[in-house]
Amino acid sequence: MYRNILIATDGSTLAGKAVNHGLGLAKAVGAKVTAVIVETPFNVFAVPESRARELGKEFAEHAAAIKRHANKVLGDVAEAAKKAGVPCDTVQREDEQPYQAIIRTAKEKGCDAIIMASHGRSGISAVLLGSVTNKVLAHTDIPVVVVH
Repeated sequence: MYRNILIATDGSTLAGKAVNHGLGLAKAVGAKVTAVIVETPFNVFAVPESRARELGKEFAEHAAAIKRHANKVLGDVAEAAKKAGVPCDTVQREDEQPYQAIIRTAKEKGCDAIIMASHGRSGISAVLLGSVTNKVLAHTDIPVVVVH
């Protein structure tokens, strides 16, 4: 049925439910998993004008922070996969459009299913921008399992 399942995570509690579901499914069908986290790239416009001279430092701090976060989140998934006896690869991406990075990673890694949580943006931003999950559903032909 499935040979390689992509699990998209951001380290949140709800994403943890998707990780557990994905690992359980992979174990049940004898598949491996690829866990992906998509971080937001450095936004130069978010740096206050008063700190513009320190742009290099701001960039370095951002890069270090997202690397620490991604390593923690992906390390937790890899450890859970190891305990479950499921082979696991991990991928960190940076992209302004997380849904594109998730779909691209699934295709690059030959994944035949995507597991992700149902959350994302909320309130008016969800109406205006749509959630990452909705965008993945709308833009891929790979089967997607949405965990609530």
